[in-house]
Amino acid sequence: MKPLIFIARWLFVLCMPALLLSAGIGWAVNSLWLYHAGFVKYNISQTTGLADTELDKAAQGLISYFNSREELINVTVEKDGQPFRLFNEREVIHLKDVKDLFWLDYKVLLGTLLYALAYCGFYLKRRSQWRQLARAVATGSGLTLAIMVALWLGSLINFEQLFWQFHLISFSNDFWQLDPSRDYLVMLFPGGFWYDTVLYIALAAAAMAVMLGGAALGHLVFNRKDEAS
Repeated sequence: MKPLIFIARWLFVLCMPALLLSAGIGWAVNSLWLYHAGFVKYNISQTTGLADTELDKAAQGLISYFNSREELINVTVEKDGQPFRLFNEREVIHLKDVKDLFWLDYKVLLGTLLYALAYCGFYLKRRSQWRQLARAVATGSGLTLAIMVALWLGSLINFEQLFWQFHLISFSNDFWQLDPSRDYLVMLFPGGFWYDTVLYIALAAAAMAVMLGGAALGHLVFNRKDEAS
């Protein structure tokens, strides 16, 4: 049994960064506030010629698409008083690829969450072994923080290179290579928006890790008399 317990514990520790990071990504994908903040910060209304209300409509259309079963996106906004189809064929194909990545993130989130709940549930029934659970949570939280700090430092040093490599690894085609002078997808979401988003995701995952790790360390500190095994 001990080898199985050891494997289960380290699987849990390794699950925590994946769980918290995927949760942060899921939050970002569905945060209308984050889209709107980016539109305001980077003056996207002026860049695109779209009113703020139309930009918010576009953001809501993207969120709805990413959470739907629709294969291809079709977002229509109003520009200069006329209906306007926002994304061209190349952008539509790329957004389908992006949606596949987001759904993969949802699957990772669900899988790691179920495992984490099962692992915690096993120990919650055994009060004498709560210290083992607390150690695992503290270790997983520490690992998450280390990864988020590395992501933050990498973004500070050379975000453009990281972003470029991410696209090369994640996509099997070149539809992500768009023209900012005519393709609305890159007008809506310039490089600065993605830099901010990565930092928000890292911060969200780090904040969750701090809360969980703090609770685990608190238990270890205030329950030192519990028998460790």
